[in-house]
Amino acid sequence: VLNYASVHPPVHLLRYTVVQDISAVVRALEQGVKKADVDPAVKAVVICGTNGTFSAGADIRGFSSIQAGDRPSLASVIDLIERSEKPVVAAIEGMALGGALEVALGCHYRVAHAQAWVGLPEVTLGLLPGAGGTQRLPRLIGVPAALDLITTGKHVLAAEALKLGIIDEIMEENTIDAAIHLANKVSGQPLNSRRLSLKQVQSLPNMDAILSEALVKVKKQARGCLSPEMCVQAVKASVQLPFTEGIRKERELFNLLLSSGQAKALQYVFFAQRAAQKWTTSSGASWKTASAQPIRKVAVIGLGTMGRGIVTSLVKAKMSVVALEQDQKQLEVGARAVTSLLEREASKMPWIGQRPDACDPALLQFTLDFSVLQDADLVIEAVFEDMALKKEIFHKLSAICKPGSFLCTNTSALDIDEIASATSRPHQVIGTHFFSPAHVMKLVEIIHGRHTSPITIATAMGLAKTIGKIGVVVGNCFGFVGNRMMAPYAEQAVFLLEEGCKPKEVDQALEGFGFNLGPFRMLDLAGLDVGWRSRKGQGLTGPKLAPGTPARLRGRRRYSPLPDLLCENGRYGQKTGRGWYQYEKPGARIANPDPWLHNFLIRYRDAHHIKARFIDEEEILERCLYTLINEGFQILDDGIASDPEDIDVIYIYGYGWPKHRGGPMFYASTIGLPRILAKLQKYSEAHPDIPRMQPSAFLKKLVFLGNPPLKEWMSHAGHQSSKL
Repeated sequence: VLNYASVHPPVHLLRYTVVQDISAVVRALEQGVKKADVDPAVKAVVICGTNGTFSAGADIRGFSSIQAGDRPSLASVIDLIERSEKPVVAAIEGMALGGALEVALGCHYRVAHAQAWVGLPEVTLGLLPGAGGTQRLPRLIGVPAALDLITTGKHVLAAEALKLGIIDEIMEENTIDAAIHLANKVSGQPLNSRRLSLKQVQSLPNMDAILSEALVKVKKQARGCLSPEMCVQAVKASVQLPFTEGIRKERELFNLLLSSGQAKALQYVFFAQRAAQKWTTSSGASWKTASAQPIRKVAVIGLGTMGRGIVTSLVKAKMSVVALEQDQKQLEVGARAVTSLLEREASKMPWIGQRPDACDPALLQFTLDFSVLQDADLVIEAVFEDMALKKEIFHKLSAICKPGSFLCTNTSALDIDEIASATSRPHQVIGTHFFSPAHVMKLVEIIHGRHTSPITIATAMGLAKTIGKIGVVVGNCFGFVGNRMMAPYAEQAVFLLEEGCKPKEVDQALEGFGFNLGPFRMLDLAGLDVGWRSRKGQGLTGPKLAPGTPARLRGRRRYSPLPDLLCENGRYGQKTGRGWYQYEKPGARIANPDPWLHNFLIRYRDAHHIKARFIDEEEILERCLYTLINEGFQILDDGIASDPEDIDVIYIYGYGWPKHRGGPMFYASTIGLPRILAKLQKYSEAHPDIPRMQPSAFLKKLVFLGNPPLKEWMSHAGHQSSKL
């Protein structure tokens, strides 16, 4: 794990590699430092990593085995490094993250390669830096900058780290040689001024206000996640307590988080995201056997909101892109919007020296000419949700595109097999459901149909990875995984309005649970006309609805016409300035309760003889969340998703499910399937006309089997033929 070697005496080099066994690394590092300390021939020490990386931190699979007291052993080694009478220099290449940066902070000097990154990402895993990081970093760079890094977990490039004061020198090459040179240079000099534990945190006249504002900010952003708040408390200890007591407080807070369910949930999400890349199908195809084809040129059809975001994502990834529209005016509007998005994205990029251009003009071509698509390796259709239009486009693409070209449809619900039927190459047709705004949102549902080939799946997944997205392979059904589960969630929200709630009450309950947006704010943002168009297409409302159909029934199922009535009144959400809420103007984002809607609901209830009742937060959460989870169990049993982790990744990265709750299926496993079953039975008995409240047979089966752990669920799935 650690090599101790004499190089360019009198400097000794400690080169180490972090592995899963954290304690082994700590022991080896301790032995190396002690050996250097007692060797009279050694005048200075350089610590570096192997293979061009200082260290990306401990493998988090080892966190589950950490017992209280293990982590401070790293802190004691860092103390040993800092107390050394011989200068210790960290030579940072690649990354120094988490405990690795804490080791570097214990060194007296830090030299970094220009392309190195540093950071303390523990907060993203439900923890905090637990080996002195929350105490040393504020002493080195000040409280405001330390709070920013520690509470967000973000990584910064060497240039910014130098500006902040985290590192002392940047090198374009030969980082270790430079560190050795610096170690020789400072050998014999006093070290107390370089020992961070002896420094005082820089005093600021408004320190109390800085800490208070930071606490308010993280509480608002974290929406119930504990780790950012605990990070602020730890940094606060560096200000208010001596170093030794601050370390004790940091250790206390770390152990509190380590034992919390939130840390377990966040670490589950970390691994679930990576597991989603290892897709499989019931036919035996998988990521192991199917190879992605190289994609050099991509075409995007449609420059509406989704198309613009997709084009931006592709160009940011340095891919050659052709963007096509149907008329000159729409093409010009779309081109301006894409250019603006690219410039905005470029302004956010880390840079050294010259700021990067928004994009290479040679990468992006705007056109009205379909024939330009003939040499595209992959085409993404991103027009609005209209089956006839999509089939017309795919029929045209089938004739124009070269034989090997892959044809993707950005659809949120439509049948992939029906779209593929319009082509002569159904094996090369696949759904790529991006989420809006597509240049920001990380998720892409990769939906394959009956004939989609494994190579097509692998290629779509490879493209998602290339453009920085998280692809999840799912089966073909209306709404796929995400929107199929969202339907009962949104349905319950509207039923709750009928029964007596206000939009704000429902939204506050779900936002209190941890969602960034409650269902009604989310619907206003997405546009109410999107769902209205879908319901008209299904014949649930509009001209296809059979005359004489009761307003609140579709067959024997309860139906709420409330969203349709809002659309009939021109209330489409934020885009029109009116929806479930009112907005200052069309396009504005601040949602305000609308007196018109309040009066409208009263008249609606009177017209349908509904007596309003008080509905508490518990019922709001259970009806919305448990029906969503129930649909998830049905999806697993149908084989639309291959495992619960895939559902959780979709909901976290596509629908804003709070990460610290681990996704809907993980959440179900933590609160217990018997509780969910009992509540669903209670509500379905009270509302027999809502079929989606009736517990899934798979949920019942798992409860009957004794509530097995999540990782065992799929061994009990009873679907006869997987849609995957």
